[in-house]
Amino acid sequence: MDRIPIHRRKLSSFQIIIFGFLIVILTGSLLLMLPAASRGVGGASFQDAIFTATSAVCVTGLVVHDTATYWSEFGQFIIMILIQIGGMGVVTVAVSIAMVSGRKIGLMQRSTMAEAISAPKVGGIVRLTNFILKTTLCFELLGAAVMSPVFCRDFGVVKGIWYALFHSVSAFCNAGFDLMGIRSQFSSLTTYSGQPVINLMIMLLIVIGGIGFMTWDDIKTKRFRIRKYRMQTKVILTTTGILILFPALFFYFHEFSAPVWEHLDTSEKIWASLFQSVTPRTAGFNTVDLTSLSETGQAITIMLMLIGGSPGSTAGGMKTTTIAVLLCTAYAVFGRNGDAQCFGRRIPEETVKYAAAILLMYLLMFLGGGIFISCMENLPVLTCLFETASAIGTVGLSLGITSSLGAASRFVLISLMFLGRVGGLTLVYAVFSRTHPYYSKLPQEKIMVG
Repeated sequence: MDRIPIHRRKLSSFQIIIFGFLIVILTGSLLLMLPAASRGVGGASFQDAIFTATSAVCVTGLVVHDTATYWSEFGQFIIMILIQIGGMGVVTVAVSIAMVSGRKIGLMQRSTMAEAISAPKVGGIVRLTNFILKTTLCFELLGAAVMSPVFCRDFGVVKGIWYALFHSVSAFCNAGFDLMGIRSQFSSLTTYSGQPVINLMIMLLIVIGGIGFMTWDDIKTKRFRIRKYRMQTKVILTTTGILILFPALFFYFHEFSAPVWEHLDTSEKIWASLFQSVTPRTAGFNTVDLTSLSETGQAITIMLMLIGGSPGSTAGGMKTTTIAVLLCTAYAVFGRNGDAQCFGRRIPEETVKYAAAILLMYLLMFLGGGIFISCMENLPVLTCLFETASAIGTVGLSLGITSSLGAASRFVLISLMFLGRVGGLTLVYAVFSRTHPYYSKLPQEKIMVG
């Protein structure tokens, strides 16, 4: 009787990405549970550690304990490393380590890397990995160098340099973790609302990290020859500019003109308007008290959090390209122009389907999570929707309810943070991946919509 060979089932690229993030989160949780990682006696509980580790690896910034006062310097260092790994991407870090150790990067690793950073092709992945490492190191060190004089003046030389480095990494990776709790717990950057150096540098790092490594590679290759940029680069830059400009105008002329903000002078209102327009794009820092925002201001912030950054970046959310594709599709439908178009190029129908699926997935998770937390915690639904939008958009902004949530609500936020970082479709493909596609098609029949 012939023996039937047993073939080992290989993991798909999507499954490797999922398991990679899970392993880093669990490892980070165990490290944060060590007594040396926290300032209290006995160390952090597993529930607190896994929430913080997930928030750090998923570059979110939601916290159940103030980072500066609860975690020790060792714990803060672990959090910064987790932020760095999560921002660059687990696969990128793994490939980088393999390159440094002299190991050969196989086709499977290249394919996984391409999926992780949304690269259009597998070719040139090693070169692109080198570019990501150099870009990350360059911008983070530059940000730390620029902010060091301000922090050294306020906290001393050693602590000032450490604070500059931590906040530079956190901003570039769009994480939103801060160490300003030594002044007032959970205060973020509110004491620097009118400080131009900190405001400008944090915003620049957020935007630079949020537009994506592929965009920077395109800019580096083609420089100022904008017409030769890939359509994706043009879409990302245009959408990012619009999402910064118009919300900033709204915040300045409507939100911060209210009597509650009379204590801010004109320059502080300008900085706050720009900052509040940039930071919801998955960064999580804040320079004003978010609980003082009007319901309209909070709703605008929720929309910005859900959109998030761009593909292949340190940011999360639905992505700027998703909302741009959907708007172009709507414009084509309204004008009966056939296929969606942008910058003289036709958008593939498959891309439109992906964008619609992503929007539906994010809306269902965002609304479902918010309603669940509102029912469990007996809190206003808008407050809970703000929290879930922050989680699934990997933002980190909060109206101050995170630390008081129960175990079930925290689990919902952990799940949303994980989904928001790895990407909804990545998770779906990892679970429902199949080796053989279907070639047959069912009969087609029209259905009326709208």
